[in-house]
Amino acid sequence: MEGHKEPVTMQSFLGDNASTDEVTAEKVGGNANDQHDMVRMGKKQETRRNFRFVTIFGFTMVLMATWEAQFSASIFVLINGGTAGAIWMYLAAFIGFLLAIASMAEMASMAPTTGGQYHWVSEFAPRSSQKILSYVVGWLCVLGWQVGNTAIAYLAGTIIQGLAKLNNPDYNATAWQGTLIVWAVLTFSILFNTFFAAKLPLLEGVVLVLHICGFFAILIVLWVLADVSPAREVFTTFSNGGGWSSQGLSCLVGILSPVFSFIGPDSATHMSEELRDASRSLPLAMMWTAAVNGAMGFVMIVTFCMVIGDLETVLATPTGYPFIQVFYNATHSLAGTSVMTAILIIMLLFGCVTNFATSSRQLWAFARDKGTPFSSWLSYVRPGMAIPLNSIIFSYVFSMLLALINLGSAVALNIITSLGTGALLISYIISISCIIVKRMKKEPLLPRRWSLGRWGMPINIASVLFLALCFIMNFFPLSPVDLTPVSFNWNIVIFAGVLILAAAYYAVKGRKVYDGPVAYIRKDI
Repeated sequence: MEGHKEPVTMQSFLGDNASTDEVTAEKVGGNANDQHDMVRMGKKQETRRNFRFVTIFGFTMVLMATWEAQFSASIFVLINGGTAGAIWMYLAAFIGFLLAIASMAEMASMAPTTGGQYHWVSEFAPRSSQKILSYVVGWLCVLGWQVGNTAIAYLAGTIIQGLAKLNNPDYNATAWQGTLIVWAVLTFSILFNTFFAAKLPLLEGVVLVLHICGFFAILIVLWVLADVSPAREVFTTFSNGGGWSSQGLSCLVGILSPVFSFIGPDSATHMSEELRDASRSLPLAMMWTAAVNGAMGFVMIVTFCMVIGDLETVLATPTGYPFIQVFYNATHSLAGTSVMTAILIIMLLFGCVTNFATSSRQLWAFARDKGTPFSSWLSYVRPGMAIPLNSIIFSYVFSMLLALINLGSAVALNIITSLGTGALLISYIISISCIIVKRMKKEPLLPRRWSLGRWGMPINIASVLFLALCFIMNFFPLSPVDLTPVSFNWNIVIFAGVLILAAAYYAVKGRKVYDGPVAYIRKDI
């Protein structure tokens, strides 16, 4: 591994006019490596580095929530793949994302900044395309993370309504009730990101314990109480319920379920300016999260498929979520099912809290580089608060307004919120591709404390190929049979529309004010 150059002093970080008494670790934040990175990237330390390795590890573990997502996102792969497809597509996604996360972890060690992908593109892309590519990736990340707030809150809301349906079969879920639940989850999230922001690292450590304990609680109940199907049947029975031309294509469409459970590995990156010793702790947290969450997710998806029983019956559940029906079939208890489902709902609540933190920091960083409208307001950090309050408020208001779409059409809301997956995937593809180009040109890479070494090029290439496949499949409908305006996947249309709007803003104003992070980089240290 390569090390940093000799770090700058606290005095040079604060400026020549700072007195010796003022130069304290508390004012500067982080250690010498953090200070060196901030000076090199031309950024001012405005947030407190409250996070350490364990708490940022908890942050990413809770946000990705891989084993929990095996339940909430399972319906897609169960229809397009069946139990065998769910297991093998998960394994493929696990390996593919492990390579992609390794690629991003190395870039995070080179440039541990809240900007994340758009900053990496600005630094690593060919000079001729640095500005426009960085700008596009910045907008994609804003889109991906901002819609994620509403997506997680909406998921929690529909699961709550599904559980209510199980306990009271006469209950008729309405759109206005769902929207109110979404608003309640979003309000819960902003409270923790404002009034309790200083306690966020402690919260992530506590929720990490729940994440692990909840895993074993549900796992043990399913293995002990549920009827277990023969392994040979589970691992070899595929389903093409979507009606695709081949079983292979059906499974590829179903890969979106495990992709959903791995999306967001860059979350820790967007908190890097609040992390101590970021250039080392950040990549380690990303890799450990991928490995531990991935392993837990594999155990859970195998368990779920082993106890699922009759697939057609489970898919037809009135709750809308197959896993709720599986829990009830295993326990034959409304109370037991409610407790097991409540664990997932609680994890979604805190997942929304962490997503809120990530989305607001990413927006703040992009505004700091003048990539958004009203950038001076969005990038303002009030003295003494050490959090981007204005960006947090914007994220809250935007998410609340986005949730109103549910009153008109739940399908429309699902389409818009699912855009986040495609937006983040393409941001990963572009940023990793920039490193591939540098390696192909044999240009020197930045010093880093976590390196892929000689495996860098093959890992980068393999990850881009995998992510490109996932990106393409993201625009496929659930089924090609009897497509209607409701069942059609409108993601590609809305995705293109967002890019056109971003390009229009860039042409009118963005190109005049946005230079990209590379313009602030110091080459002399």
